[in-house]
Amino acid sequence: MSHRLVLMPRELSERDIQLLQVLAPEFSGEICKGSGTPYRSLLPPVANHYATSAEDFKMRIDRLSVNDLRYLIDLVMTGEESLHCISPDYYSVLDMRISEVLGEDIAHRIRGFYAMTCE
Repeated sequence: MSHRLVLMPRELSERDIQLLQVLAPEFSGEICKGSGTPYRSLLPPVANHYATSAEDFKMRIDRLSVNDLRYLIDLVMTGEESLHCISPDYYSVLDMRISEVLGEDIAHRIRGFYAMTCE
């Protein structure tokens, strides 16, 4: 039996917007300037529109508190947050942070989600 991750389109909550502002202080609206559509997740916009390098992405991810990182990872596990479109270099930064802050077991589980969304 094959399991497929189903991503659920969502509207960003107030907490999501606050996290986006932590990750990307230059964030100025919920609409992607490239596509003209509302953001439906946090990590892909930060990785693809705000971070300028893996090191910059790391500095942004490091701004998250333990509770904020846990919230974000919970969204990934429920399919509400996407890892799609995050380059391997950027994902490795996130993976290291998850492992350091939330533990290797959670990092291992999230690696499975990343593999499913990036097949």
